[in-house]
Amino acid sequence: MSEPLTEVTDADLDAIEIGAAILGTGGGGNPYIGKLRCREELKKGNIIKVIPLDELPDDALVVSLGGIGAPVVGIEKIEEGEECLRALRAVEREVGKTVDALISVEIGGANSMEPMLTAAQAGLPVVDGDGMGRAFPEMQMCTWSIYGHREAPAAMADEKGSIVVIRDTPDDVWLERIARSVVVTMGAAAGLASQPMRGEFVKRAAIPGTITQALKLGRAVLDAQANNVDPVQTVIDQENGKLLMTAKIVDLERHLKGGFAVGHLSLEGFDDFHGDTGRIDLQNEFLVFRRNDVVEACVPDLVVVLDSDTGLPITTEMLRYGQRVAVIGLPAHPLMRSPEALKVVGPAAFGYDDITFTPMDAS
Repeated sequence: MSEPLTEVTDADLDAIEIGAAILGTGGGGNPYIGKLRCREELKKGNIIKVIPLDELPDDALVVSLGGIGAPVVGIEKIEEGEECLRALRAVEREVGKTVDALISVEIGGANSMEPMLTAAQAGLPVVDGDGMGRAFPEMQMCTWSIYGHREAPAAMADEKGSIVVIRDTPDDVWLERIARSVVVTMGAAAGLASQPMRGEFVKRAAIPGTITQALKLGRAVLDAQANNVDPVQTVIDQENGKLLMTAKIVDLERHLKGGFAVGHLSLEGFDDFHGDTGRIDLQNEFLVFRRNDVVEACVPDLVVVLDSDTGLPITTEMLRYGQRVAVIGLPAHPLMRSPEALKVVGPAAFGYDDITFTPMDAS
């Protein structure tokens, strides 16, 4: 049995970047810049300490944080670097308490890096887990909200020094709506921290071990590349996934709407899928995959787009016409497949009232 992850080193960051981008299902922001910023903190002598979920004290105060906005903005509008730190301090001031640890709202994409970056800056540990096991576009779509935590008061901070505190809302859906309006004004990218949670709740509600999962997944891809092993199949084997299609992107529609990147991509199959057509709908993340007009995978399960040769993930903002890709499906964690969760993250939550979620590993 391997030792639990207790510290993220410089050598770990490349692998976490790859693994988190795979788990991000196209969203969560591109983790490359977050990786570089984490690396700079390590160069300063700061450390990224990790607490295994089962070692988190019951009375610890844990803040969930990450970036909010549209992934496509992140490669054009570079963050100042301490947005989430300022949001964290604003939450501490608001509740009058000092935080003991941080956790990622979502392990997918750049939001895997934000808590590690902020932990290094604040001298706090980060918990090995997250609130989604992937990435989702809206705040109420995390396990904290699904299983009973109210996320307000929450604080948002942008790169210009603006801080907005949202003290109370009727529910987390309204918190998302207000925060989304604020982030549009902030330029479609900001840091956000929410009300602290007790450790005993986090241990019940968090998707466990996802920093370690991203690290192992990224290492597996790098090892496959180094040893001339099929990296796409490696990802499938590592995560108990399924190859849905190998294809070329033949059409791409992607635009900003209400603080989200929305659209779809059309696919033309090759190899074993020659003659097939495919379509993936997206809202920051990939939501629904259809082959020959039949739904084969949808939220909350993970629809992932990889480069068909390298196995590296292609995030929403990096999609281009003509790319040759492998579309794979990965099963969501059971906490995201419960009846309570499906009301919030199932297809109907995204407007697909005609789609019934069927777990992709069901035969």
